Amino acid sequence: MSQTVRTRPEGSGQPLSEAYDTALLDLDGVVYAGGSAIAHAVESLGTARGGGMYLAYVTNNALRTPDTVAEHLTALGIQTEAGDVITSAQAVARLISEQVPAGARVLVIGGDGLRVALRERGLEPVESADDDPVAVVQGYGGPELPWGRFAEACYAIGRGVPWFASNTDLTIPSARGIVPGNGAAVGVVRIATGAEPQVAGKPLTPMHRETILRTGAERPLVVGDRLDTDIEGAFNGEVDSLLVLTGVTDGAQLLAAPPQHRPTYVDADLRGLLTGQPEVVEAGEGFRCGGWTATAGSDRLELEGDGEVLDGLRALCAAAWTAAGAGSCGLDGGKALARLGL
Repeated sequence: MSQTVRTRPEGSGQPLSEAYDTALLDLDGVVYAGGSAIAHAVESLGTARGGGMYLAYVTNNALRTPDTVAEHLTALGIQTEAGDVITSAQAVARLISEQVPAGARVLVIGGDGLRVALRERGLEPVESADDDPVAVVQGYGGPELPWGRFAEACYAIGRGVPWFASNTDLTIPSARGIVPGNGAAVGVVRIATGAEPQVAGKPLTPMHRETILRTGAERPLVVGDRLDTDIEGAFNGEVDSLLVLTGVTDGAQLLAAPPQHRPTYVDADLRGLLTGQPEVVEAGEGFRCGGWTATAGSDRLELEGDGEVLDGLRALCAAAWTAAGAGSCGLDGGKALARLGL
């Protein structure tokens, strides 16, 4: 796929909730963390929905069912139906169903989200490698997933059964900090077997396909907190994206982002859906956004001016991404980010 290399965040004269018909929202780190709503999320999403934007919740977490996720969001104050939720469990179940016979047995290493999704596609979840599965599927099973489940996966894979994974996120955010995600668990099975799974979740195309099939979005905007899943998924799907800084991505990672990890827009939180986005313009040898001007020096990024913190970050993105071109910026941005408090 050939795409123009993004060298700066874009501006928008319209609120994003009016410029796009559908928000494809990640959950962990965007809408909630550790089960509690992130600041401004409930109010911002309610306003966006009230203005006519369709909200779809797209998560790589395969543990919970769409019904459970919808109930959780509704309890937080975000009115949600199960059909508004798209999970990597659904994406991987469709991927498996296209490669195995109808009614086939699939060994599940994970939670109820996988079992419900497999049944939706006419497949039979089983619990043991001795149940003659024709496929193994692995998804996040929560912190209490028994170690013996990994052994069952290894037994089946060792017999030549194909292996699928809902996603390979190495970490997920929680209320107490960053914890291992399904990618870490997949790594355990990979080390033991030497095999590689087929993966469905973000940033890969099966997840984007599942999302578009279920939402019918014509002008979608991906909203996420992770560069390597949400933003890269938008890049692979050739749709626009909004990065919010409420999850795992920090300023240094954003400045160093290679082309596939560069979002269309950057904002602090979901209030960014309700506003336009400021333009980043060339200013001499640098880039200006609001009251800030950023330039790329020989070994570091420079920032001058004052004003809104996010405007300074947007200007720094333009300087860093332009200097990096099709690569990753290696210039030191620490002093500039410290000036912004990032």
